[in-house]
Amino acid sequence: MKNRQSGIKIMARLIKILKPLASVMMITITFGVLGFLAAIAITTFAAVAVSLKLGIDINIAMSSAINVIIVCAILRGLLRYIEQYSGHYIAFKILAILRDKVFKSLRKLAPAKLESKEKGNLISIITSDIELLEVFYAHTIAPIAIAIITSIIISFVLFNINPYFGLVSATFYIIVGYIIPVISSKFGNKAGIEYREEFGRTNSFLLDSLRGVKEVLLFDEGKKRLKKINENSNKLNDKLKEIKVHEGLIKSFTDVTIMIAILTFLFLGIKLYESNTINLGGLIIAIVLLASSFGPVVALSNLSNNLVHTFACAQRLFNILDEVPAVEEVQGNINLEANDISISNMNFEYFDRDEKLLNNINLNIKKGEKLAIIGPSGCGKSTLIKLIMRFWDVKSGSINIDNKNIKKIPTKALRKSQALVSQETFLFNDTIENNIKIGNKEANYDEVVSACKKASIHEFIKMLPNGYKTTVGELGSNLSSGERQRLGIARAFLQNSQILILDEPTSNLDTLNEAQILKSINKECKEKTVVMVSHRKSSVSICDKKVYIKDKTLKIN
Repeated sequence: MKNRQSGIKIMARLIKILKPLASVMMITITFGVLGFLAAIAITTFAAVAVSLKLGIDINIAMSSAINVIIVCAILRGLLRYIEQYSGHYIAFKILAILRDKVFKSLRKLAPAKLESKEKGNLISIITSDIELLEVFYAHTIAPIAIAIITSIIISFVLFNINPYFGLVSATFYIIVGYIIPVISSKFGNKAGIEYREEFGRTNSFLLDSLRGVKEVLLFDEGKKRLKKINENSNKLNDKLKEIKVHEGLIKSFTDVTIMIAILTFLFLGIKLYESNTINLGGLIIAIVLLASSFGPVVALSNLSNNLVHTFACAQRLFNILDEVPAVEEVQGNINLEANDISISNMNFEYFDRDEKLLNNINLNIKKGEKLAIIGPSGCGKSTLIKLIMRFWDVKSGSINIDNKNIKKIPTKALRKSQALVSQETFLFNDTIENNIKIGNKEANYDEVVSACKKASIHEFIKMLPNGYKTTVGELGSNLSSGERQRLGIARAFLQNSQILILDEPTSNLDTLNEAQILKSINKECKEKTVVMVSHRKSSVSICDKKVYIKDKTLKIN
C-alpha cells in the first residue's frame, strides 16, 4: 500500500502543475470576483429599491439603484462566461499535461514494474481518475481565491456600515468556507480513496472477464463471474453511499450555519438599531448583503464533497508518478555493433522476493552464434533473456555487450540492437502491414512482404480479402495464435537487429511452418547472434551451442 498524502500536500502538488497557466488563472479569478460582486449588487440594490418604495431613507436615488441593477445583470452573464471559459481552458490543458506525465512515467516503469499491475486499474487512472481532476482545476482553485477575495471585500463593506457586522460576517465566512470543509475532508478522505481503488479493481475484473469470455462460456463460469461482478457492484454502492451520507451531512451543517449567521445578523442589527447606532436602511442593506454573499463560501463548502473523489484520484495518479523505475533509462545514442555478449558472476532476484532466481551465471556469446537456453518451466530462462535486454537490472555481477556494461549503454541503442519474439505476440487493433512495420517504421511494402515470406505468413495474408490492409482486431483476435506468432517473427525479421532473441518462437506452430521458419532463421541470421529459449528439440536443433539452467545456475553443454 502506498503512503497516503494529506489533502494539503496533494493540493500543493496539483497547484504546482498549474504554474505555466498562472496568467490565465488570474483572469479566471478576476472575472469570478467581479461576477459574484455583480450578483450580490443585484440583490442588494433590489432591496434598496424596495426600501425606497416603502419610504425608507437610504440616501440612494431610485433611478441610481435601478441603473445599477440593470448594468450588473448584464455584466453578470458576461463575467460568468469569461470566468467559466478560462477556467475550463486551464482544466483541459492541465489534463493533457497530466496524461502526458502519466504516459512518460508508465514508459519508464515498463516493462518490469508494469507486469504486476492490473491493466484495468491503469486504464481507470489514465481515463476517469485524470478526468475527475477537472473538478479541481475548473471548480476548485479559482473558487477558493474568489471566495477569499469576495469575502474580504464584503466584510470590509459591512465593517464600514458597522464594525460588528464586519467581524461577525468574517467569522461566519471562515466557518462555512474553511472550518467545515477542512473537518469534513478528514472524515471523507478514506472513503473516497477506497471507492476509487474498488472502482479500479472492478474495471480490471470486467476487462479480465471480457478477454476470457470464451473460457468463461466453455467452462460454465458465467454464473460465478456474474456473482463476483454483483459483489463488486455492491461494494462500490456501499462506498458511494458512505460518501453521499457524508455529502448530505456537510450540506446540512452549511445550511444551518448560514441560517444561524442570518439570525445572528438580524438580532445584532435590531440591537444596533434600537441603540440608534445604525438606521433602518443600513440594517436592511447589511442583512441582505450578508444573506446574498454566501455564494462563494458555500461553493467552497460543497467543494469538500467533490474533493473527496478528486484527492483520491490525485493520490492514485501521484502513486504512478512517484514510483521508482526498476531500470533507469540511459539517454543518448551510439552505434552498437553487438559483436559479443558476456555475462559475469551474475545474480538476480525479483524485488518483491527474497529468494535468488539465478545464481552466479557466467556465459559468453560470440557474434553469429546460435545459443539455446534450456531448462524446466520456472527455472529462469525467460528471465535471463529479459536481463540481457535490460528489462530488469542484475542484482550483482554484470552483463556486457562489446565490453560495455549494458547499464551504461544508451537504452535507444540497446533496443535497436535487439529484436524479440516472445511467447505471446501482441498485435494492435490495426492493419497487418502496420503491425509488422512496428519493427521498422521506414520499411516499404516490398520489405514487409519479404519479411512475411521468411516467416511463412505471406501466402496466408494474400488469401485475406484486404491482404496486408486487413485489420487484425483487438489483441489480434481475428487471427489464430500461430498466425499471430508468425507475424511477430516477421516483425523481428523486418527489424533486422544484430541480436535476435526468441522466447518459445514456435510454440504455437505446426511442424511444417516450424521447419520453414527455422530454415529462414538459419539462413537469414548467419551473421547475427541468436538466443533461443525453447522446450522443443526440433527448435533448438539449429543452435550450435546449448546451455541448461538447473538449480538456479547455468551448465554449458
